[in-house]
Amino acid sequence: MRLEGTTAKELEPVRDAFADVLRAQAGTGAAVVIWRDGEFVVDLWGGTADTAGHPWRRDSIVQPYSVSKPFAALPALLLVDRGLLDLDVPARKYWPELHAAATVRELLSHQGGVVALDEPADVTAFYDWDRMCALLAGQEPAWPPGTGHGESALFYGHLVGELVRRVDGRAPGRFLREEVCGPLGLDFAFGLTPAEQARAVELTGLTAEFRRATLEGRPPLYRAATDNPPGAFDPAVVNGAAWRAAEVPAINGHGTARAMAGLYAALLSGTLLSTGLLAEATTAQTRGPDLVFGHENAWGLGFAVDGAGYGMGGLGGSYAGTADGYAIGFVTGTMGDHDRVDRVENAYRACAGLPPLPE
Repeated sequence: MRLEGTTAKELEPVRDAFADVLRAQAGTGAAVVIWRDGEFVVDLWGGTADTAGHPWRRDSIVQPYSVSKPFAALPALLLVDRGLLDLDVPARKYWPELHAAATVRELLSHQGGVVALDEPADVTAFYDWDRMCALLAGQEPAWPPGTGHGESALFYGHLVGELVRRVDGRAPGRFLREEVCGPLGLDFAFGLTPAEQARAVELTGLTAEFRRATLEGRPPLYRAATDNPPGAFDPAVVNGAAWRAAEVPAINGHGTARAMAGLYAALLSGTLLSTGLLAEATTAQTRGPDLVFGHENAWGLGFAVDGAGYGMGGLGGSYAGTADGYAIGFVTGTMGDHDRVDRVENAYRACAGLPPLPE
């Protein structure tokens, strides 16, 4: 087992916990980064980057599924901060073709109801931004906007990203590169170049059994919200060049653990959003049962929020977020649950004298 990187001397138990995670990985490897007090105190990676056995490197980039969603929200939030996008007006003001009578705030906080397509679409819809947005614009919401919430698993990035494109003129991937990730040095992107694709980790464990497990206990709306268009859980699709080159900002960002922790470090440092908007974005706009996923949760503006902090987990076990003044990014190429990041994060919290994460 390969394990590389550094930890602060007092955080050796974090390295040990991460080593245990790597040993248990059945497929490709993982990486974890923790930032506190202005520095990265944990920066570890290991295992393989693909099934051919090439090593996971410090600059290997990974698709973390829904960990992408806060990155997709940032361009819209920056436009709000600049006075170019109003949270409390109908989204139709900027996107007249949109059928759903949702406000910008409701789209950002998963209250808009546009979570599933009635019209069958094939995988190529993911590769055509205008076509996907036209399908979403004509879609009847699954509930009256503002009366409930449910994660728009596949389409969140298109819904908020089209608002960005209508207001700013740039696609959300370009906006993110030019206004957020480039200036901050964050190695994270939507729509990979060929050079970036060469660094992308192969996702493993996307089996039929894994898919069945993701469906267990979910409301019927979950399958409708994640199977049309098909392909988002097909290894032949998500490990392919066409998918990686496309912008599907709800789920197909690619980046390093350092970049994902770095986003939250920048938010904690006050270098991205105004104090007032950050407070609003990380405060629950809605809470209760998620109509798509079925569990109780709370949404801010682009972030999942709870009593410990804010962030976002992704299908397969990746996670990035902040709690108690530190930021963490964990990415994995082997699909599984979030127990792995919890184990590593709780090892850090024990070293820092913090209580374990709530179960």
